Amino acid sequence: MELAKKILNRLDICKPQKKFLITLFTTILIARGKINFRNLSRYSHYSERTYARQFDKSFNFMGFNRAIINECIDQDQDQGQDQDQDQDQDQDQDQASARILALDASFIPKSGNKTYGLDYFFNGCHCKTEKGLEICGVAVVDVEKNTAYPLSVRQTTPIPEAENSQQGDDENRIDQYLHHLRDIKPYLNEDETYLCVDGFFSKKKFINGVTNLHLHQIGRLRRDANCRYLYTGPKREKGSGNQKTYDGKVDWQDLSRFTYHHTKDGIASYSKILNHQCFKRNLKVVVLVNEKIKSKKNYVILFSTDPHLDAQSLVTYYKARFQIEFIFRDAKQFTGLSDAQTRDKKRLDFHFNASLTTLNLSKAEHLKTHWDTPTKPFSMTSIKACYFNTFFLEKFFSMFDLEPKHIKKSPKYTYLINYGNIAA
Repeated sequence: MELAKKILNRLDICKPQKKFLITLFTTILIARGKINFRNLSRYSHYSERTYARQFDKSFNFMGFNRAIINECIDQDQDQGQDQDQDQDQDQDQDQASARILALDASFIPKSGNKTYGLDYFFNGCHCKTEKGLEICGVAVVDVEKNTAYPLSVRQTTPIPEAENSQQGDDENRIDQYLHHLRDIKPYLNEDETYLCVDGFFSKKKFINGVTNLHLHQIGRLRRDANCRYLYTGPKREKGSGNQKTYDGKVDWQDLSRFTYHHTKDGIASYSKILNHQCFKRNLKVVVLVNEKIKSKKNYVILFSTDPHLDAQSLVTYYKARFQIEFIFRDAKQFTGLSDAQTRDKKRLDFHFNASLTTLNLSKAEHLKTHWDTPTKPFSMTSIKACYFNTFFLEKFFSMFDLEPKHIKKSPKYTYLINYGNIAA
């Protein structure tokens, strides 16, 4: 937790809160079972009531996560310079710009009629709407390393039924996602301009909101998207009326007017700049056709609001978006994202952010430890095993009044610390 201490010392918060946060992040990695107030108190000197009281206090998790991500980015750049001093400036700029933003919502199962934010949300695991909570997370994705770092998470607030009937439930939630994005904008670097989302966010209201923030959205269109070709023929010199702008509707079964790029693993790639009639804007569209299926044309339509983005980068960025799903998976399995022992709004928000921030610190620690072996995959199982083994050995030394100075020099001590790690 050296990185956490380093960043917390730069923040203007009181010493008791600094001490609590360090203990909280460490205890989350040590604890076995659910990450709730009662179980955290079993593995630390803080009581269950102290955890509940501290979760009522505010903390700028967004700024803290941004500092963690900057440390990871700076470390990557320094390592790249040490490994290859002969790279030119253009290549360095390309590597620096290979970061995107990913936004997605996740379902949190929760019982209790008095829990704040309890409503019916879509659960992707069961492919149906269920009663529980929903959070919206934003992450910074390093495309080159194919790794995502959580930046912020916020709970989706249920809308009163009267407002839902007037505007629509999806539209009201889109407003919340955009408000979350506007709050994050000051914490973004200048080169983090591409926002990758899934097909749910391919809505005019959301796209307009993203572009108003000077960001470019990358997403997925419906298979029957209403798009038109742009007219590129000669302009009329005389006569009344407007110049011809469009050149017919797109038939997705006929891609003869698209630019063919390549076929890899049976997937053919085509691209074209088109006008989307519902969105009322020009988009860079990439169509991926599965040529392994000969009976019918099976295709996926990706798009970007940046018409100058090349097709290969668009596909690569959209694939990298899936890394945010691994954030939610790891947080639910290892850092207790779904284990909140509270019903209060502020405490729920603190719990969700603390869970993802602990995951962020773990990724930063993995990057620092294995900087010379970049192919070693990140494993929360191994990190939690190391933290628990260290905690248990220190507790063993303390209770039996042993002198650990000479024991820690033994290779067997290192073996015990790494006991239970996943070999990769």
